[in-house]
Amino acid sequence: MYDLIVVGGGPAGSSAAITCARHGARVLLLERGQFPRHKVCGEFVSAESLELLSDLLAPRHAGLVADAVRIARTRLFLDGRMIQTPLDPSAASISRLDLDAALWDSAERSEVDGRQQVVVQSVSGTDPFLVTTSVGEFEGRALINASGRWSNLNLTGTDATKTPVKWLGLKGHFAESPPLASVDLYFVDGGYCGVQPVNLRDGDEQTERVNVCAMVRADVASTLLEVFDCHPGLQKRSRGWRPLSEPVTTSPLVFREPQPERDQILMTGDAAGFVDPFVGDGVSLALRSGTLAAECLIPFLAGRISLQQAARDYRSAYETRLTPVFRTASKIRRMLSLPQSVRIPVFRLLEKMPAITRYLLRRTR
Repeated sequence: MYDLIVVGGGPAGSSAAITCARHGARVLLLERGQFPRHKVCGEFVSAESLELLSDLLAPRHAGLVADAVRIARTRLFLDGRMIQTPLDPSAASISRLDLDAALWDSAERSEVDGRQQVVVQSVSGTDPFLVTTSVGEFEGRALINASGRWSNLNLTGTDATKTPVKWLGLKGHFAESPPLASVDLYFVDGGYCGVQPVNLRDGDEQTERVNVCAMVRADVASTLLEVFDCHPGLQKRSRGWRPLSEPVTTSPLVFREPQPERDQILMTGDAAGFVDPFVGDGVSLALRSGTLAAECLIPFLAGRISLQQAARDYRSAYETRLTPVFRTASKIRRMLSLPQSVRIPVFRLLEKMPAITRYLLRRTR
């Protein structure tokens, strides 16, 4: 019998497992994949979450944050115009290949029972939950679902049939000399592409590169090269790039109102809700939601409240602290999707009044 079973070993699941384990809980962390691995991700960690990440990591991984590439500005390219906004304090760029592996190792060093390449097949019961997997059955007093958007444990897959437009996520690492110290967003009709510098660890060495991550409609492009051709500025910039990784793809991407709790199972990360990627806060939201779920469960595991109360507390805290980020991001995406005749005046306004752009950025943090 475990105190807590966490399904999914990404940033949301690992942060939840670490937080509860450090409070004395017996935690089982299940991951269907194997680390290290690439994920479709902007690899952007906002300044507001860097302290939390540092606290979660074991001391041996302190360099992951300390040595990370700092991002001090963002540039938006749309309709032949550019808006540049400072990021103060600076954000960090950390590869998911390094981040996920470091968090998993930190969880194991916190005495979490971590098991990779384990497929969760079903969940039944409540306190205890019975989790049936490819390697057997496990029982846990509490359960956190951090298994991502398209796990068989989630209901979000049914949303895809209701979405008239199919969105794809594409990602790759490229050599660029020298990498520019900004996060650049190139908007095209039917999507966008983000470019930012990132280092990848190789033992004690770090190699420079840029992470290129796009979200596009399936009828617009299906490869990164096709995305590059959609924007003249990006097409010109990418001519000198050299691929450093195999491209990674995910689809479909579905946006919906977050669901932080279901049947007393606490949902974290993308399992709870998928934020519009261009706001760059997916990793931060995963870390924060995982930690928040754990903090709400700790009183239950200590026998002070019921599981039902812990689930209510998490839902309330999530809706207060995190749901506003999703709603603001959705409004910005709709604004950027307006017809060009309407969009250009809005963009001109943002150029003339940078305080509005800074306010919108703060609202997505």
